[in-house]
Amino acid sequence: MPPRPETVVVIGNGMVGHRFVEKLVEFDANRRFKIVTFCEEPRAAYDRVGLTSFFAHRDAEKLMLARLDWYRENGVDLHLGDRANRIDLESRIVTSEEGAEIAYDRVVLATGSYPFVPPVDGVQLPGVFVYRTIEDLEKIIDYGKDSKRCAVIGGGLLVLEAAKAAFDLGLETHDVEFVPSLMPRRIDDAGCKMIVHQIEGLGVHVHLNKSAKQILGDGRVERIDFGEGEALDVDMIIVSCGIRPRDELAREAGLVVGDRGGVAVDDRLETSDPAVFAIGEVAQHAGMVYGLVAPGYEMAEILAM
Repeated sequence: MPPRPETVVVIGNGMVGHRFVEKLVEFDANRRFKIVTFCEEPRAAYDRVGLTSFFAHRDAEKLMLARLDWYRENGVDLHLGDRANRIDLESRIVTSEEGAEIAYDRVVLATGSYPFVPPVDGVQLPGVFVYRTIEDLEKIIDYGKDSKRCAVIGGGLLVLEAAKAAFDLGLETHDVEFVPSLMPRRIDDAGCKMIVHQIEGLGVHVHLNKSAKQILGDGRVERIDFGEGEALDVDMIIVSCGIRPRDELAREAGLVVGDRGGVAVDDRLETSDPAVFAIGEVAQHAGMVYGLVAPGYEMAEILAM
């Protein structure tokens, strides 16, 4: 009689989680593993890097990384719209919000990250959005129908993508950067001036070295206050101030987490529990958390081998 397949529970069905499942299926010719994956979003893994294109075609199917049939055809048990909310390290059981209880041999944490929203007064007002999921974009599109002026606040490349999205919605768009130059880690001052000139030439207003002190409005967003008498009248805000690892599940389970967040892993991507691994933006390796998809893909492929 052939041995019982080992159950591998993959928590998180984003781009990195899906890449791991995809590669494990590819490498597991002898069907040694039974794969179970939890996806808390209402749709399976999609191209989050290509989110901006959603504003052009409004078709979530075009961003999907695999059809639902692919999971069934490859024997992958996909729990769609269900969040894994507990890992019992002692009994080796993962439970979910919908009541699933899966006994595992190994767990792979691929929970990714969440958008960081600075604790600015007024940030909870209607009209403030983050730029992370298809659902976020659908909300932005819907709210934008009744808006005229949008500010995108934060720093880095994703801010520029979000600003383009707002501009494509026909909104007067303001790119508010909290640093004195655009993407300072990637380009020098001369390059920054050139890009600012090009962006403003397209019709997007760039504000450098500005930090929101508070967001004001009577029941909804109306203004950003920068302090010292400076303010910007807007009726919509998109926040893109970086990410933080989604390590709360690991913390609650008792796994070792880095001082600045992220589940600590070794060179084998093993956590403090030998049956649990972490990959992608939730993993901290040698003190580093990588917020890019390429290192996450590399982790996924290494672990699947």
